[in-house]
Amino acid sequence: MTLQVKSLAEYKDAYQRSVNDPEGFWAEQAETFHWQKKWDKTLDWNFKDPDVKWFVGGKLNITENCLDRHLADRGDQVAILFEPNDPSQANISYTYKELHAAVCKTANALKASGIQKGDRVCFYMPMVPELAIAVLACARVGAIHSVVFAGFSAQALADRIKDSTCKMVICSDYNNRGAKNIPVKKVVDDALAMDCDSIKTVLVHRNTGGEVEMEAGRDKWWHEEVDAQSADCPAEAMDSEDMLFILYTSGSTGKPKGVVHTCGGYMVYTCFSFRNVFQYQDGDVYWCTADIGWITGHSYIVYGPLLAGATTVMFEGVPTYPDAGRFWEVCDKLKVNQFYTAPTAIRALMAKGDEFVDKYDLSTLKVIGSVGEPINEEAWHWYDEKVGRGHAPIVDTWWQTETGGIMITPLPGITDTKPCFASYPMPGIQPILVDSQGALVEGNDVEGLLCVKFPWPSMLRTTYGDHERCRITYFSSFENLYFTGDGARRDADGRYRIIGRVDDVINVSGHRMGTAEVENAIDEHPNVVESAVVGYPHDIKGQGIYAYVIIGDPVPDEDAFRKEILAVVTKEIGPIAKPDKIQIVSGLPKTRSGKIMRRILRKVASSDTSNLGDISTLLNPEVVEEVINGALV
Repeated sequence: MTLQVKSLAEYKDAYQRSVNDPEGFWAEQAETFHWQKKWDKTLDWNFKDPDVKWFVGGKLNITENCLDRHLADRGDQVAILFEPNDPSQANISYTYKELHAAVCKTANALKASGIQKGDRVCFYMPMVPELAIAVLACARVGAIHSVVFAGFSAQALADRIKDSTCKMVICSDYNNRGAKNIPVKKVVDDALAMDCDSIKTVLVHRNTGGEVEMEAGRDKWWHEEVDAQSADCPAEAMDSEDMLFILYTSGSTGKPKGVVHTCGGYMVYTCFSFRNVFQYQDGDVYWCTADIGWITGHSYIVYGPLLAGATTVMFEGVPTYPDAGRFWEVCDKLKVNQFYTAPTAIRALMAKGDEFVDKYDLSTLKVIGSVGEPINEEAWHWYDEKVGRGHAPIVDTWWQTETGGIMITPLPGITDTKPCFASYPMPGIQPILVDSQGALVEGNDVEGLLCVKFPWPSMLRTTYGDHERCRITYFSSFENLYFTGDGARRDADGRYRIIGRVDDVINVSGHRMGTAEVENAIDEHPNVVESAVVGYPHDIKGQGIYAYVIIGDPVPDEDAFRKEILAVVTKEIGPIAKPDKIQIVSGLPKTRSGKIMRRILRKVASSDTSNLGDISTLLNPEVVEEVINGALV
């Protein structure tokens, strides 16, 4: 197994070794995996193009390391423990042997439908074991999976299918989510009606048994295709730098970016980070509440835990159904040892009252984690006291879709913790702060822009079909540095605190939403002339979405108009992108070159108009007062 540090001295030693000899350090971690052919060179890189390759020439299949290599020693151990949406239904578990057989059968079904190495397969599914099984089946045959969160709209799904020219969609009939029964197959049908000509097959998992329309020749039932297959499927030999998956993330421009991760480096880093951040021990039960539609689900529900031979919980439901004690009831019932969730969920459950958490025995918890955005101090203390009960340390993790794995975090029981601070870099991660000109900000008790100066194994390799966009977005701001897009503070003891995005990206409930993406959707309304979207502090979500909208014709009923906009955004992107506040304005503050001054709009949305700076040079300074007076506080 890869290294798991056990003390502060071991962490400091590992970190120093990883900086002094990164290639030697990561080669040592990679040696612990099964390779079909060992690599010729550990690292080849430059950040100019960018061009990063780890374990060059190595051949492997990640599923052999997730499944096959565990069969002899832990074949009868539970690999996936499924907690259904309805708490009255029994858990379903897959041992490593059972998961291996299910993955092989599904992989053979994919091949029978014409899926080959390099083909892209899109997923639009609920959090059921079949999602993890089919994702691993793609990796088994060398197909590239692209999982789309099943709350996105048909338009958003179609955009992602077309961008990566997917050959197959795997979906369910319906999703169970709390009290809702969501018609997922219908969304897929609507998306495929939008010129998704590359799709040859739709594989439908019968999740609820609800009625769906099936198109002859295209649509196939999962159970009919998979159940009859052989449980023997040799793993396709993959180059270390072959694509493993594409995952779309919002950017500051309207078009989502298909972040590409590859097989070898991603495997090495996700296992290493999982074992160290959560201090997983054999026999532990680990639960990450994320959706596999996000990177957290990829790295810390599927790949990281299975690579480490862990028992990983998959949860179909929501934290407030049937009541706000659901998370804690599951932790108690399944005797969860490591729990990983988002600050949004913590704040929402905190607001429901302590009675929902106090009645459960959470004594098995050894580590509690936070992911998606910085956790505020009040929520941190509630989480610490009410969930951790003062004995389970909080790991407040910072990382991104693009980084593939956790980058900055406390290590539980090893490093100290401090509210609001992601704290210390993982071994192998070399963060620095720079000023706006790219000059190094040295010392402690300083602020700057967070960059990484040396490659790590699980970093993104490109943005699918548009390498120049990858270069411009992440590597062009500062020479020879990966720019995270975040500002950060380093305290007197060297801990990092993430301040937030410095570009036009809003972090809503831990999910990045490009302002341009939301504006594009709002502008689809026929009576919208122009819109501007900013983030503002939100008690539950961390950031809410505030939209300023210029209309063409007067609207007799503003509330009805706002509902129309929400419907348009839901249709174009999905309900996750709906603005929390919509203010109708006659104009937007702009520079004389026509650039919208979002800085001013952010301040107004945040009810902070004390220092707007010099607005006299604006093209239309008079509009600022109107915006302030009409603000929806």
